[in-house]
Amino acid sequence: MRVDKVQIRERYLLELTFNDGISGAVDLGDLAGQGVFSSWLQPGAFEDVSIGSGGEVVWACGVDLCADALYLRLTGKKPEAIFPALAAEETIA
Repeated sequence: MRVDKVQIRERYLLELTFNDGISGAVDLGDLAGQGVFSSWLQPGAFEDVSIGSGGEVVWACGVDLCADALYLRLTGKKPEAIFPALAAEETIA
């Protein structure tokens, strides 16, 4: 999974498009101010976002989020829905 496009819609809200064509808004407000995400509280820090070489979302302040986690947030899917091997491991255990 890769992010192909990222745009800021408003404070802590990203508009994302993934390489499978799925797109929509992801609210990251619940992360702001928590641990490494406290850097987003600095003026302009959240808005300084781009796509990393692996398709992840990165900020100049050093924070990054993997595309898979963002995809799960956007779609509401469970990890085993996009990683079939996880479902197979559950049945074995």
